[in-house]
Amino acid sequence: MSATPGSSTSTAERAAMLHALDLAGRGVRGANPLVGAVLLAADGAVLGEGHHRGAGTPHAEPSALADARRRGNDARGGTMVVTLEPCNHTGRTGPCVDALIDAGVKRVVYAADDVNGAAAGGARRLREAGVDCVGGLEAARSQHLNQRWTASVLARRPFVTLKSAQSLDGRVAARDGSSQWITGAGARADGHRIRALADAVLVGTGTVLADDPRLTARSEPAPSAPPSAPGLRVVLGLTPVPDDALVRGEGFLHLATRDVHAALGELHALGVRHVLVEGGPRVASAFLRAGVVDELFSYVAPVILGDGAPSFPDLGVGTLTEAVRWALDDAGGPAVRQFHPDVRLHLGPPPPPA
Repeated sequence: MSATPGSSTSTAERAAMLHALDLAGRGVRGANPLVGAVLLAADGAVLGEGHHRGAGTPHAEPSALADARRRGNDARGGTMVVTLEPCNHTGRTGPCVDALIDAGVKRVVYAADDVNGAAAGGARRLREAGVDCVGGLEAARSQHLNQRWTASVLARRPFVTLKSAQSLDGRVAARDGSSQWITGAGARADGHRIRALADAVLVGTGTVLADDPRLTARSEPAPSAPPSAPGLRVVLGLTPVPDDALVRGEGFLHLATRDVHAALGELHALGVRHVLVEGGPRVASAFLRAGVVDELFSYVAPVILGDGAPSFPDLGVGTLTEAVRWALDDAGGPAVRQFHPDVRLHLGPPPPPA
């Protein structure tokens, strides 16, 4: 249970929380929330700091503890200031509460409660271990930072990232269907980096039949870099996937449905918490129409195709006032980046009407 911080936090703790929120914004959205942490000594001096950088990497608290060790500082008797209630479960990494207890931290000040049922209960566990624990400091800012992640957790569906590569006039393929490659090597390498962050990558059966993709992720931009598959390679749609399709093999899943919500429910039941949707256009539009896209990476190439397949057909927008205006998202780095000669936009949907 959270406490109202009020005078129960010091000036140093309040300053540390503002810095932790700034650190949190440097992380990568996806299967985990954006979290930052600052470890303080008894006199308020900073011993270490850290933030969660993405799925499979250390959480913010262990990152701050590791930073303190690198600096030659002892965490015993210190205060951990963190933007989210420390987790109390084992996933890709161990429970943060155990790391804090084992390190001898005597006090934890956190912003927002963890709404993820599997990870919640960290504050209670810390108090049972004799650690002073105060919640609620800058809670609104932490909740705003993670509102899309929170919405996906409460809806019991994966966090959805949509990625598109298109021409200046919004085409993903020329009139004859050719699409490889609209964007250059730098943009494609960045796309592989984003693939590697997701639990699953999803395309439609049309993309499989047209392009026969492997849906693997290369860790380096060089063509010789070894591919590594995400947790699942998912094909959505009613059309059968050919037996010799390159996407088949260990980690392959065919969801024989066109229902986006049903597909996300099945993926969630399988433990997928972050899915990257790569298309084609009809699949991308289906996720947009369903209102479940939490972030959008759009790679725009300086080429004009004229005729050809549009990026997002059939969205049901009849007039300009019905259009959804997305917002630039600078979590994890600049919202606009250049991968010569292309430009990448990192976008988030506007907040729902009040």
